[in-house]
Amino acid sequence: MTDDIKNPGEVTDNDKLAAEWAAMAEGDAGATGEAPADVVEEKAPEGARLLNQDEIDSLLGFDGDGPGGSDKSGLLALVNSALVNYERLPMLEIVFDRLVRMMCTSLRNLTSDNVEASLDEISSVRFGDYLNSIPLPAMLTVFKAEEWDNFGLMTVDSALIYSIVDVLLGGRHGTAPMRIEGRPYTTIERNLVERMVHVVLSDMSAAFDPLSSVNFRFERLETNPRFAAIARPANAAVLVKIRIDMEDRGGHIELLIPYATLEPVRELLLQMFMGEKFGRDSIWENHLAAELYQTGIDLRAVLGEVLLPLGDVLNWQVGTQIVLNSTPDSLIEMRCGQRPLYLARMGRHGASIAVEVEKEVMGDV
Repeated sequence: MTDDIKNPGEVTDNDKLAAEWAAMAEGDAGATGEAPADVVEEKAPEGARLLNQDEIDSLLGFDGDGPGGSDKSGLLALVNSALVNYERLPMLEIVFDRLVRMMCTSLRNLTSDNVEASLDEISSVRFGDYLNSIPLPAMLTVFKAEEWDNFGLMTVDSALIYSIVDVLLGGRHGTAPMRIEGRPYTTIERNLVERMVHVVLSDMSAAFDPLSSVNFRFERLETNPRFAAIARPANAAVLVKIRIDMEDRGGHIELLIPYATLEPVRELLLQMFMGEKFGRDSIWENHLAAELYQTGIDLRAVLGEVLLPLGDVLNWQVGTQIVLNSTPDSLIEMRCGQRPLYLARMGRHGASIAVEVEKEVMGDV
């Protein structure tokens, strides 16, 4: 039987033949001066500039370690960015600052405990990114702004849920509330949290009231973010984070309001109002009202009206008589411009012709 296994140092005829073919191929390429087909480079058009690989990676956003880089510049940063650069709404900050102060009083009355509410942050996010970032377990409240005909979302985190339940059920101070993770919330817990949600929604309606009358109505309470979808994932929204402290316990409330919900009052929210009066100056209002009452206006006493063709008017001469549908006892109309104000009777006061107002006219112009 023939042994086909060769020794490591032995060179066979096949090896010699392969080496000769490789040498011939290199010789032909060197003689013709042409590069192999797989390394032929395309020449750029005259005046054009080719980007190298580093510039391409920087343009696409691959400028960090690992796949995708840091995603802080380039096209990927524009497409995948979780932050939304949207127009700033100065009035919204004043509204939520007022909401925080009102919540301190209302939650103190609800819990009979010392409650402190503070505004942590107001930012802009995409709705889908926020739903994916909610730490579970949590309770998500869907509420509707009735006058604006749109919805908003309120998230109560697990720490605040157990703190509210502990406080409302008479828990002792100085002991951390017991958390039992991995189970659904009970009916008692949901009802107690719903009471707090109603209080917060009522305060938020009152906070918006000086700006625009709106009623935030409780819709439903969810524990799964999939069932709390009130907008498209790519839609921009305002995220407001509020911290609630009840001595040694507390948590966070997050209010998510899509920009589409705020669209009816967008012009009002863009204004730069200063102070608690939301731009109202009572001194100027009183001064303007006093000056309006002293403003002089011209009143006309209309004895009667008749509609005539233009041809008849052109034929008028001295002494022509015009017959009106009025009698000496008929009421005459007092007008300011084209608007009738009063009905009066004509008379005489001394040597002057006067009118006596009989009643006020409430009609339109």
